[in-house]
Amino acid sequence: MEQTLKITNVLSDPTRYYIYQYITKRHQEVTVQEVADNFNIHPNVARLHLSKLEDVNMLISETKKTGKGGRPSRLYRLSDDVIQLHFPFRDYMLLSNVAIQTMMTLGEEGKKALYQTGKRFGIEVIEQEIAKRSLGDELDFDQKLTILKSAATLAGFYPEFEVNGEKTKIYFQIFNCPFKEVAEENETVCSMHHEFLKGMFETLFDSVDLIEKENMISGCDTCTYQALVTN
Repeated sequence: MEQTLKITNVLSDPTRYYIYQYITKRHQEVTVQEVADNFNIHPNVARLHLSKLEDVNMLISETKKTGKGGRPSRLYRLSDDVIQLHFPFRDYMLLSNVAIQTMMTLGEEGKKALYQTGKRFGIEVIEQEIAKRSLGDELDFDQKLTILKSAATLAGFYPEFEVNGEKTKIYFQIFNCPFKEVAEENETVCSMHHEFLKGMFETLFDSVDLIEKENMISGCDTCTYQALVTN
């Protein structure tokens, strides 16, 4: 409870809250000067906000040389700690582990059910996003990509997308995995997540071949996929 109160106190300052959001969306380290420039505040004020966020383990920092000469700069990035606020306390992480381990006791049938459920939830995320919009029955590629980006963002993936010129390949990076802590305990969760993503893509495109390139659980900075699609 004490840590929860500290976090809510730190985020009660609007500028500090938006700085944290900014760093979350940057997907990379930031300097004090960068934050100061983006929020039109003095570097000393930016440093204070960043230090407050670091004090409650929402950020971590280290001193590095930037390659531009001069003294090394202090760079800030998101902490790997999970920040959860619940009133009263809820332990959904424990519930997730209990549910996954229960499914695994059922053997191959349990795995199959887990993957099918993951895919169904991926489908539902896209269907909900489509329902919000007044679109016709036939969606063009750009509309599908917009829906995919919005759904992935709402799912907490902090995604980035790139598309080739022919619009047949989508390069998809996830900078935050909502299932990471559970996946570290049970690798089956990664396979379920893959099915979740397939459900998202297959709801929008006629055919999809989703290929995993990098994985956070393997030590990579992001989970990276290449989707070969037919519109």
